Amino acid sequence: MRYRRLGHSGLFVSELCLGTMTFGGSEGMWGQIGQLQQEEADSLVRTALNAGINFIDTANIYANGQSERILGQSLKNLGVAREDVVIATKVLGPMGEGPNARGASRGHILDQAKASLARLQLDHIDLYQIHGFDPATPMVETLEALDALVRQGHVRYLGLSNWAAWQIVKAVGIAEARKLAPVVSLQAYYTLAGRDLEREVMPMLKSENIGLMVWSPLAGGFLSGKYDREGKTAEGRRANFDFPPISKDRAYDAIEVMRNIAASNDCSVAQVALAWLLHQDAVTSVIIGAKRTDQLTDNIGAAQVSLTKEDLVALDAVTRLPAEYPGWMLERQGEYRAHMLEK
Repeated sequence: MRYRRLGHSGLFVSELCLGTMTFGGSEGMWGQIGQLQQEEADSLVRTALNAGINFIDTANIYANGQSERILGQSLKNLGVAREDVVIATKVLGPMGEGPNARGASRGHILDQAKASLARLQLDHIDLYQIHGFDPATPMVETLEALDALVRQGHVRYLGLSNWAAWQIVKAVGIAEARKLAPVVSLQAYYTLAGRDLEREVMPMLKSENIGLMVWSPLAGGFLSGKYDREGKTAEGRRANFDFPPISKDRAYDAIEVMRNIAASNDCSVAQVALAWLLHQDAVTSVIIGAKRTDQLTDNIGAAQVSLTKEDLVALDAVTRLPAEYPGWMLERQGEYRAHMLEK
């Protein structure tokens, strides 16, 4: 397992991160995603740690707090030393019926950080992330609340999730101007089936040296290799919870190429999808979740898959985004200057 620096921080995390969205679900959406209880979760956490994964991600809203509670107990059950793991969680979604039991307001952030610490049975959160953009709360209020948590020692580092490029840059500017704790990471969706991040967000991350954590790297299981164009093997989570939205025709084209690459590399289709992400410069860590240890073990194997230049070219060609303005104009006008930087 390789370890990468998280953005411009001094924190190093494993290139694969264990996602816990499958922990604790019972009914509704969370039940469709996963219903793992304590013993099953302990097995997955043990498998991840034994493989060298030191990074685990959860959120207060996952199974209404049960994911955090089960993860915290797993760390206790397995006797994991606190300094050996980097625990990330998130805040934003509704955790009660009232109008203030949601969002990125000062009150909700401070209340939920305390609640997450109790569920996780920890004295601090390594990476605390705002789960999405809250249009009802001034950004400065959110950032000042997060800064307070850092200064109090309850949180070590700050991250965002599912924010637009302009929103992230604005947050970076506010934090710098007011000398608040900086944003070091973004958790976002990015796969061979959905490369939208490359238009605006990816260049911004590289410019500001912000780390990228990838969620749903298999596009909700669509890139696992279980699905084909005829729908003969349409089972698993996608059958009941068709998310995230993707261009299925483009994804099927990608899967055909991935099957050939998997055969030549003696690996699974899912490992090709994950390995492609690990070959992208902006990616810090890829979040992998599972319902069974054999699924998790297969995903972990992606860290050992080395794609050739030809493999990467083939995958890029079949999944490349169509050119859009201002991208094509920036490339055209900047070309005569960019070549002067070449060594």
